[in-house]
Amino acid sequence: MLQIPHLPETRKLKALAVLTSGGDAPGMNAAIRAVVRYAIAKDCAVYGVTKGYSGLLEGQIQPMEASSVANIIQRGGTILKTDRCEAFFRKAVRREAAHILQRKGIEGLVVIGGDGSFTGAHLMENETGFPTIGIPGTIDNDIAGTEDTIGFDTAVNTAVDAIDRIRDTASSHDRIFVVEVMGRSSGYIALQTGIGGGAETVLVPERKIPVSKICDTIERGIRRGKTSSIIVLAEGRTPGNAQVLAQKLEDRGYATKVCILGHTQRGGTPTAHDRMLASAMGASAVAHLMAGHSNSMIGCRDNRIQLVPFKDVIGGKKTLSTALLDLGAVLAT
Repeated sequence: MLQIPHLPETRKLKALAVLTSGGDAPGMNAAIRAVVRYAIAKDCAVYGVTKGYSGLLEGQIQPMEASSVANIIQRGGTILKTDRCEAFFRKAVRREAAHILQRKGIEGLVVIGGDGSFTGAHLMENETGFPTIGIPGTIDNDIAGTEDTIGFDTAVNTAVDAIDRIRDTASSHDRIFVVEVMGRSSGYIALQTGIGGGAETVLVPERKIPVSKICDTIERGIRRGKTSSIIVLAEGRTPGNAQVLAQKLEDRGYATKVCILGHTQRGGTPTAHDRMLASAMGASAVAHLMAGHSNSMIGCRDNRIQLVPFKDVIGGKKTLSTALLDLGAVLAT
């Protein structure tokens, strides 16, 4: 069970705002719901910003009530919409964003997103003094300073469910399936999906495996009587990696098919785990603002909700467990 710290209220907030930025992730709505209802319970008005930083600059800021977030905890995506705002890279634009919030009487901003979203919040607070708090919402689970991010568990479960279905077809046709999951520079989804789905090989950006070794694994399976295999591959930064691998296996005589799961991993109903994590992080974000804390992200370490300064998060590298990588290889033998 998640442990949530008790924080004394040292700062009376009249109003705060919440936005979602960057890629959407299942559980964002649960976080929005927690921010809104926890703040209202503390006599703090809440404003929802539509379409992230872009909407903030356009003045798309509306008051929210407890009823505004009714029946959304089970919904994927984000009711506040999201966007990637190139203009926010400019200092003058960030200064204007803070002024827009201040003119509405808003005294704090909760940003639900990833590393890029936190960079914008961090710079805006450093430059203007406007208090910001981040909540990690990304299926990739690649944000430093937290062991878990909103949407990761749902994405993995979605991918595992797909692999369970694909395995039936692979077995029926005696084929190898290369299943591509999301993860341009992070193998967290691929690793947990591969182990959870019983894949014969897991390929991640953090560890390169030659095709010859993949073939050795396939051959060991054939000698044990296996007629099909599942290879889970993180998409990587170069498009078409799954097709390239499939062709190399075809050239070696293996009947191979490719299945790219794509954005199905981002959508759908969030798991109970992601709903709980998002709820705890959303409430904690408001509690920390009311305790006078800002310029930080709400993280999860050792099953405890903790505050992590943005400076220790942004640009940080999260290391994939080599022990889990080794375990995946052992279990596939």
